[in-house]
Amino acid sequence: MTGRRAALVLNPAAGRAGDVAESLPARLGGELALRVHETAPGRSAAACAEAACREGASLVIAAGGDGTVSSVASALVGTDVCLGIVPLGTANSIAHTLGIPDTLEGALEVLARGEPLPIDVARANGRTMVLLSAVGLHADTVGETPQELKQRWGVLAYVGTGLKKLMSLSPFGVEIETDDQRIHCRATAVTIANMAPARTVLAQGPSVVSPEDGQLDLTIVSATTLVEAVAAGLHLLKTAMEGEPVERDNIGFLAARRFRLTTDPPQHVLIDGEEAGTTPLVVECLPRALRVMVPRREGRRAPPLAPEGEAKLEGLPDLEVEPKA
Repeated sequence: MTGRRAALVLNPAAGRAGDVAESLPARLGGELALRVHETAPGRSAAACAEAACREGASLVIAAGGDGTVSSVASALVGTDVCLGIVPLGTANSIAHTLGIPDTLEGALEVLARGEPLPIDVARANGRTMVLLSAVGLHADTVGETPQELKQRWGVLAYVGTGLKKLMSLSPFGVEIETDDQRIHCRATAVTIANMAPARTVLAQGPSVVSPEDGQLDLTIVSATTLVEAVAAGLHLLKTAMEGEPVERDNIGFLAARRFRLTTDPPQHVLIDGEEAGTTPLVVECLPRALRVMVPRREGRRAPPLAPEGEAKLEGLPDLEVEPKA
């Protein structure tokens, strides 16, 4: 990566934050002059990234979890400034999806020797979305897990809340509108993904969820019992690992550039892991709007893309599909 200036946006509370600040200058060599911006109460990662851009940084490095990465990315969308990632969070789903190692040494190697890749992002209810938006089971589980448990146990904190939600699944009516059609059905979870690792099973309806195809992937799960939910989750994980689309009747999916979701009753909305009010939810893809440093693809194939027009809706309860005039 060449350029004159780089900036490190650092969450000082994140694990190994000090190691990152100490290691980066030596790894970047003399090509980039590095300035460190630390987040603080009243000073978000996005504000730090905006300041770095004003100072002329050509590379802004987000050191933290997915929330920090997404916040920094929001300031870089539509610019020529490249996003670098040093994953220091619990899930690190953005880094994982892009093939960035979760070790400090591996992430620094990508910053030093990787290449910039233009990827899609999205706008979700006015917010920048890098990963996904969710309503229903996923959003409720994250939203109802106490913050102190998240800080103490990481992703394990969601297990107890998730099990409670699975024991009392409450289907809701959903209307999904694209540029071409309106879809009505009942669901327990709806996820709109720009990118998602295989372990994010509720986003894995299609054969591929890619941030390089200029579209968003919507997955609907309509399981109503604990047994159905477990079976659906296992099926989603299996097909994601095999690169195949789902086949179960109580799971559906489709792709579009833009989705508008309304639900009855209103549902909590989750955008890139953060609570974001309630439905309705409008998400629009912004193709190739963000440049990210990723491992070089020399000698490797380009990532697979889902077949054009791949979709499955049949089998969803109370399904109605109306073409738009």
